[in-house]
Amino acid sequence: MKRKLVLWLLMLVVESMMAATGTWHSSVTSTSLPYTATAATGSAATDVSGKPMTIVYLENLNIPKIGRNSNAEDVAWLLSQGYQVIELDYGNHKNAVSPQLNSDIIAINSSLQGGKFCGRDCSSSRSYILLEGYRINRDIPYYHDDPTVYNYPDVYKDSEGDWLYLDLVYPANPSAEVPVLVTFSYSNSYATNSSGKLTDANKHKRMFLPYTWGAFKDSFVEGAAAVGFAWAICDHPKYCDWGQGKYTGGANKSLSAIEVNPDAARKVKSAIRTVRGVDKELGLNGEVAVTGFSRGSTAAALAVGDGQVEAYDDASRGRFVEEDSHVSCAVLGPGMFDYEHALSSSTEYTNMSKYVAANKDCPWTMQGALATIQTSASAPTLFFYNTDDYFKDNNKDAKGQYATQAALMKTQLDAVGTPTETLTDYSSGHAVPQTTTALKRMYDFLLKYVTAPTPTGIVEITEKTTNAQKGNPYNLIGCRVGKNYKGIVIRNGKKIKQNQ
Repeated sequence: MKRKLVLWLLMLVVESMMAATGTWHSSVTSTSLPYTATAATGSAATDVSGKPMTIVYLENLNIPKIGRNSNAEDVAWLLSQGYQVIELDYGNHKNAVSPQLNSDIIAINSSLQGGKFCGRDCSSSRSYILLEGYRINRDIPYYHDDPTVYNYPDVYKDSEGDWLYLDLVYPANPSAEVPVLVTFSYSNSYATNSSGKLTDANKHKRMFLPYTWGAFKDSFVEGAAAVGFAWAICDHPKYCDWGQGKYTGGANKSLSAIEVNPDAARKVKSAIRTVRGVDKELGLNGEVAVTGFSRGSTAAALAVGDGQVEAYDDASRGRFVEEDSHVSCAVLGPGMFDYEHALSSSTEYTNMSKYVAANKDCPWTMQGALATIQTSASAPTLFFYNTDDYFKDNNKDAKGQYATQAALMKTQLDAVGTPTETLTDYSSGHAVPQTTTALKRMYDFLLKYVTAPTPTGIVEITEKTTNAQKGNPYNLIGCRVGKNYKGIVIRNGKKIKQNQ
């Protein structure tokens, strides 16, 4: 009897150590939400510094779940995968919808960026916000890096190279197939030289919140789950400390502040192919949209064009080579899309000029996103930037370098008949949209060109049609789509695949 009592008391102690409760103030509901924080069961997953990888799980939203498992089932699964899980209960509050929900996503990431949330230690580089019904497939390899492209660090350049990885967040046991929003990190992962040996100290830094989503209050990708998307974040194509890297024969740091093709394009295409290959196992619909900000936008832009450049299509170091690398649409923040038209005084122009001169098989036309924009089958694109973003030259870029870069790419897309939109001055400087109005515009754009389940969190996110004119295609939620839409449509009352 005493033995049973001791065991029972020990179980209570263990349970109390594993789970904690409290409240967290939500700006979405203007109330204090109850939370439950539970430690991982079994072996805990930690980052390189030993901090627990954490899932902040938003539940009882005012959004019908796409994933059909119970929350208890999905949380138990996440715990079994080694994650610490912090459940936030929204109690079906009327404001727990998109894009209002994004303000809490920003607040949560800001806290995780500092290494804590709800009083718990959390990884600032390996923590994620998931909506109820979603799970995560972490560390999916998508491309075997060639260490001779950036030749950094010295020990790495003589190695076989590392894999680049992505994380995919998806609805489990979904009630409907969903598209995937893919982004490329604006925090670089890279090999690290420590006393002549390679370490993993800077590997898997795609979610490094002190620089990426947390620092820039970027909620767009994680918030896309509220409008029916899975999402993936990929290691940036430049597998190197951003300010480092040199081409063969080049000076130290001769590739700082730039990524080079064909290497970057091959990686972007491989990431998209890998997402398509993996999503067949997860019940997704095969449609992919891309987005990015800053250096992540420079990378994502490489997926927009429909034309082929043979050097870009080399998939020998990638995966799922049989899959397509096209995308349905793109949402691109300020980035570099045409290096030849960068400011002549900028690091980007100077370093790329030297690289092009030293590599005759990599001309200016290959360095950027414009080379493959050839027909209207290129992906419809929304550009966003602030016109007061830095790098101005009144003689060349009176509106700022990023405004000029967007205009160059937009002009080429417009010329081939691909739809484009522009969102400007939503705030100031080098920043991402944070207001509900701007975010709604971005989600609206995505839903014009992909097949997603009925939007469940964003009021009037797309214009519903009441007069289904014959001959005009509509997607499965009754929204009229254009000729560039790729996916399942209803035309003249029949369900068909368009532009596949």
